[in-house]
Amino acid sequence: MPNSVYIHIPFCKRKCKYCSFVSYNIPELITGYMFSLMKEISDNYQLESLNTLYIGGGTPSLVQANLLEKVLNKFNFTPNAEITIEFNPDDSDIEYLKNLRKIGFNRISIGAQSFNDRILSLIGRRHNALQITKAIEEAQQSDFDNISIDLMYGLPTQTLDNFISDINKVLTFNIKHISTYGLKIEQESYFGKNPPLNIPSDDEQADRYETANKILEENGFSRYEVSNFALKGYESKHNLNYWNNAEYYGFGVSAHGYTSGIRYYNTSSIEKYMKYPSQHEYGKFLTNQEKLEEEIFLGFRKTEGINIHNINEKFNIDFENKYKFILEKYNTYFVITEFGYKLNTKGTMLSNIILSEFLD
Repeated sequence: MPNSVYIHIPFCKRKCKYCSFVSYNIPELITGYMFSLMKEISDNYQLESLNTLYIGGGTPSLVQANLLEKVLNKFNFTPNAEITIEFNPDDSDIEYLKNLRKIGFNRISIGAQSFNDRILSLIGRRHNALQITKAIEEAQQSDFDNISIDLMYGLPTQTLDNFISDINKVLTFNIKHISTYGLKIEQESYFGKNPPLNIPSDDEQADRYETANKILEENGFSRYEVSNFALKGYESKHNLNYWNNAEYYGFGVSAHGYTSGIRYYNTSSIEKYMKYPSQHEYGKFLTNQEKLEEEIFLGFRKTEGINIHNINEKFNIDFENKYKFILEKYNTYFVITEFGYKLNTKGTMLSNIILSEFLD
């Protein structure tokens, strides 16, 4: 039974140069889209009590608070539900933020990426460093205690010192959650078609990742997933729902979901979605082997790793026997835990290579 919801808002004033997510600069469609979204929710949501809801994009902060309130009112929430919205710094307005808090959002994820104005311009972000500071301060003044900041490393011309400066800047704001993402150039993005110069090498990217781990741990943060760090008690419940391989609804253009053992996704065409909002583009019923592989692949993203006792019971296997060759081949990257296995820091950086071997 799904207890989490992801909602995609596919509107942006301008697409960032690294971005390959589905988004449109068609603001006149926002209102119509939101009503199509509510139609999809009404036709598919089964009134479960939700532990988490996450509105991402695109740029959700382009949507008026009263329309977002109509969407939230479609759902039932548990008393301590985590309700998150992504927020672009240049949309910051204290009245808007107060309204977001008033209608039920209790967590906000601010897409800073960097505090270096030159780098922000190179990657196509609309905001500058002063606007990030303003957004954080206004969110805090609007009674948002649970604030997450996104930072990126491996950006064009970005040095290690630049990235360290970004981390240290975030730490001055009493932030509870930080996500750090390495630049990945997707073919569909602007950078995919126009490769940037002065991109840090893979080794330099690894140095930045290890540096982030070291600085944040020294400042009380724990890495609980490959890219996510939090102070104790502020881990994203929504993120963990994914990594625990639990079911969730996905609503909106291009949204993915997982319900009743079926992985599905919606159309990427906004015109088609608005005409047929309740029809999924694709759905696949997972086999038992595919469910096992996802349990392993997603579980190893968590710092705590996988619980082999649960996996053995759930899938009627002997994990250590079935995957003996892989465990021995990469033994320097695995750590034996009380409940199973996890990847060490080096293993995490090579996780795509290591975990691909678990796929049948």
